[in-house]
Amino acid sequence: MEYVDLYLVHFPVRLKKEAVSCVEFGKEDILPSWDMKGTWEAMEECCRLGLAKSIGVSNFSCKKLSQLLQYATIPPAVNQVEMNAAWQQEKLREYCREKGKGIHVSAWSPLAANGAIWGSLDVLHNPLLKHISATKGKTVSQVALRWVYLEGASIIVKSFNKERMKENLQIFDWELSEDEVAKIKQIPQRRGYSGQAFVHPEGPYKSQEEIWDDDA
Repeated sequence: MEYVDLYLVHFPVRLKKEAVSCVEFGKEDILPSWDMKGTWEAMEECCRLGLAKSIGVSNFSCKKLSQLLQYATIPPAVNQVEMNAAWQQEKLREYCREKGKGIHVSAWSPLAANGAIWGSLDVLHNPLLKHISATKGKTVSQVALRWVYLEGASIIVKSFNKERMKENLQIFDWELSEDEVAKIKQIPQRRGYSGQAFVHPEGPYKSQEEIWDDDA
């Protein structure tokens, strides 16, 4: 492999090299600080060397994006964040669109990560989405994914089931009405992934609020 199409800073935190991965680590693996400016300069160098066609971030709040843009010579192409009908990230998406120099939002957990330890059925069991799916003759998943697509975000789905993979692709030849979209925007909002794993008294984040800042 000579290059990657997109290279992301997965989370605004730094772990010890001994950590198994960014999802498998202990509190003792969290380092007390991380150099956002230095990290991004290294990302930009990867881009200039042709090792990455585009660079971006993941799980960055409006505040952290604002900090990054103060010194970035190559702005992030993407901010990959949790986004679904039950956690719509309107404030963050508006920032990326209006103030973030057109940073594209990519949605992970578009179905609220049912099956994950921190996931929920807030999307798949939502009464409104169920009603719309019955009216349209579509699955709840298809309605939820169609909404994300209509909002202009790219969708990161995770399925190894062939039938569900086919269903996930069948969202482009039908529409949600303006009334349906307006009603979806009224769905009660709740963040799924808390980020609690990165909270540590000696780390950069002493609380969940410090991770996500005031985004809601």
